[in-house]
Amino acid sequence: MPQSFAPAPKAFHTAYSLDAFPDALKGGVVGIGNFDGVHRGHQSVLDKVREEADRLGVPGYVMTFEPHPRSVFTPQNPLFRLTPPHAKAEIVEAFGLDGMLVLPFDASFALHEASEFVTHILVERLGIVHAVTGYDFHFGRARAGTPDYLRQSGEEHGFGVSIVDRIHDEGGETISSSRIRDALSQGEIVLANALLGYRWFTEGTVRDGDKLGRELGYPTANIALDADCTLAYGIYAVRVVIDGVLHDGVANFGKRPTFDNGAPLLEVHVFDFSGNLYGKTLTVSFASYLRGEEKFDSLDALIAQMDRDSEKARAALASLRPLSPLYDIPRTDGTAD
Repeated sequence: MPQSFAPAPKAFHTAYSLDAFPDALKGGVVGIGNFDGVHRGHQSVLDKVREEADRLGVPGYVMTFEPHPRSVFTPQNPLFRLTPPHAKAEIVEAFGLDGMLVLPFDASFALHEASEFVTHILVERLGIVHAVTGYDFHFGRARAGTPDYLRQSGEEHGFGVSIVDRIHDEGGETISSSRIRDALSQGEIVLANALLGYRWFTEGTVRDGDKLGRELGYPTANIALDADCTLAYGIYAVRVVIDGVLHDGVANFGKRPTFDNGAPLLEVHVFDFSGNLYGKTLTVSFASYLRGEEKFDSLDALIAQMDRDSEKARAALASLRPLSPLYDIPRTDGTAD
């Protein structure tokens, strides 16, 4: 059953430069990091930011960098971004913080000394009262800004510092963005979602297609994912947010080998939906991986498989339980998606 989705009512501030940093966040507690995926390890940083902000009675927010520093230092190795900035902001807001500051990152920024980052940005521009980072966060030229350096700087400049230790999953392995990228690339959606603490999602604008799905009885909303996305090709049970309303669906990501074997495309069939989606921005969250992409010898064989895929997707989605505040929407009977 479709359900309305409404974001948290309090104001959330997103700034993409120091000049745009709002007064409402000044003098606050900042969590610093790349936060790609904002996974359970990152969320422990967010929790500490919220804890300190509540204790001190000030705003709590995160500082991150765009593009990802790895894309600047090793551009020859494309990086599968789990969460572009707008998605990252949605997650940070859903987990209860007050804002996000995105600093432009380039080779020039990387040359700043760690002392400059502390003095000119944290102290003078942001006026922080407390900083929170993960155990492995480094900053400044030659990565000289270690957690110990940040602690010493806090003592010198009068702000508190908390360093959050590594977070392990139930099997004792460290939770990391790299593990999540690998899981998504292998179609291990359940593992990726367990490490994230929410269901991985992507957002995109529906583009005009060849309408083959409509002819097969399965009209689809076609969305081009980022070229660096290495999500496994195949069929997925998904949830789709359309104009603030949550729907169930089934999706194919791949090259459509039965037809043209073309550029990778996400094709989403929304169950029990008949509206026009062209030009709309959809949020698609992935619940389970049903099977790999296949080439069929006939359209009848393809349609029969699509029928089976739809039944499996409906069953998988009917049994979902909440993972997080993000797109886990209560149903009218009091249970949750």
